[in-house]
Amino acid sequence: MRFPAGQPPLPAREWLARVIEGQHYRNPMDDTAALDARFSRGEVVDCFAQPIPPCRLMHPGEDLWFYRIPAEETPVPFDIRILHEDERLLVIDKPPFLATMPRGRHITETALVRLRRSTGNDDLIPAHRLDRLTSGVLVFIRRPQDRGAYQTLFASGGVHKQYEAVAPWRGALAEATSEEPILWSDRMEKTRGRMDARIVDGTPNARTLLRGVERLNPDEEAMLRHTYDTKEELARYVLEPLTGKTHQLRLHMCAAGVPILGDPVYPLVRPPEEHSSWEQPMQLLCSRMSFPDPINGDERVFRSSYFVPLAAE
Repeated sequence: MRFPAGQPPLPAREWLARVIEGQHYRNPMDDTAALDARFSRGEVVDCFAQPIPPCRLMHPGEDLWFYRIPAEETPVPFDIRILHEDERLLVIDKPPFLATMPRGRHITETALVRLRRSTGNDDLIPAHRLDRLTSGVLVFIRRPQDRGAYQTLFASGGVHKQYEAVAPWRGALAEATSEEPILWSDRMEKTRGRMDARIVDGTPNARTLLRGVERLNPDEEAMLRHTYDTKEELARYVLEPLTGKTHQLRLHMCAAGVPILGDPVYPLVRPPEEHSSWEQPMQLLCSRMSFPDPINGDERVFRSSYFVPLAAE
């Protein structure tokens, strides 16, 4: 935490107490005794990992680091599948409902925390992110000395990603993509505190290629119609994001009139208690990822072992 500008200095203990009390998802066990125990164990530190005494005055712009006690979380009932592992990378098939890394109410039930616990490697970090409801290929970096190379590669757009989504069948889109891919290009904005992103006027910052549309086979379609209680004819859409805006594929699909099956946000945001159950995951999968390795130049190709439509195990 960074001490806010414009505030009078406060003792570290008093400020940290206010921070903990203000958490949206606070563990009821994170009480005064737990706060004091952090200080006594030397677990409240500055940016140089030096313990901060409880009486030290904190000033605007100063950082304080501490361990958050996670609130109780509902276990996600899906395993993480390992696709590839070497000295630099750990590549997984992320299941639906599992966040990439801690955020908000999801701390322990995230791919990062699960993998750090199962591998014993606390240096593990993701090279990129997938939405909590999205499944498929997710790359982690194993060693600190390799982080810069891979994170720069992903941030610069040097990675080719292919997604598959199940959504209502639209013959016009299938016919159009039979000749060449369709480019969706829009300006998207997401406001802090809102679940959904929006398409607004302005210079495009989100571009997606729709590469193909094909009908599901009768057995797949029958299973999904029953699971999601829909009478829609369904198809598989092959998508290639050219940019990486939040909810980009989900919003572009919805704007094209084909919202992704199981999406609890587009076209309408549903209350949390009405979100899809474990048996109704959002049908969006990162199915393939490829890139030139920034360390040795080898071509890296990873494919998901899931098959759309995704189904509860």
